[in-house]
Amino acid sequence: MIDFFSSLHPAAQALLAGCFTWGVTALGASVVFFTRGFNQRLLDGMLGFAGGVMIAASFWSLLIPALELAEDLVATPWLPVAAGFAAGWLFLMVLDRLIPHLHIGLPVDQAEGVPSSLHRSTLLVLAITLHNIPEGLAIGVAFGAVAAGIPAATMAGAIALAIGIGIQNFPEGLAISMPLRREGMSRFRSFTYGQLSAVVEPVAAVFGAAVVLLVRPLLPFALAFAAGAMVFVVIEEVIPESLHHGFEGTATGGFLTGFLIMMILDVGLG
Repeated sequence: MIDFFSSLHPAAQALLAGCFTWGVTALGASVVFFTRGFNQRLLDGMLGFAGGVMIAASFWSLLIPALELAEDLVATPWLPVAAGFAAGWLFLMVLDRLIPHLHIGLPVDQAEGVPSSLHRSTLLVLAITLHNIPEGLAIGVAFGAVAAGIPAATMAGAIALAIGIGIQNFPEGLAISMPLRREGMSRFRSFTYGQLSAVVEPVAAVFGAAVVLLVRPLLPFALAFAAGAMVFVVIEEVIPESLHHGFEGTATGGFLTGFLIMMILDVGLG
């Protein structure tokens, strides 16, 4: 698989990886075709797992390569990395304040963002879409870093990042489709909304790869930007959602397991 990816243009690599993560989201959403109910404890554990993967990916796959690269490019290596991390955090915070969205498990009158009359299903999709923007960017930036010849960035590491993000996308598709099905929506429409949230990932991945290929000195900033955005999403969205129903132990165990698996994937393959 590594040889196959290495033979492709970086934009094509990012596109395929983004389509893979989108496909895993659709796979999670497809569970709605086989059952109408779900175990909330299991779902909270899977959401915790997703948070652990994202935090580990932010550190091992994004921040460490950003710092190593910045040491070779600038006299003050922490500065572009810190600036990128803060920019990613602020970018997602602004989107969170502007885009109307609804956290999983909450009534529609607790929607966040600007006031809106959008349907509950659309608000749920927008909430998960916010998660997926930094994930797509992270994938694209990782493959762009490999193409740019950064020693700290490897094809195996970029693939490991895509695999890790794909794994944690499964519960996100499930987390949308199953509640909608329980509310009476048809299986097909529940599935459609569930997978729709990840459509943005291939687009964001190609954009991230293109940016770092066109402006190589921005790479430390871009890597840290993706990390800051993902960490914000985990703290603002994923962790609170996983703890909302009282299964704190399961969610915490899922988080630690996700972190451990992503660390093994990144270090072992990278």
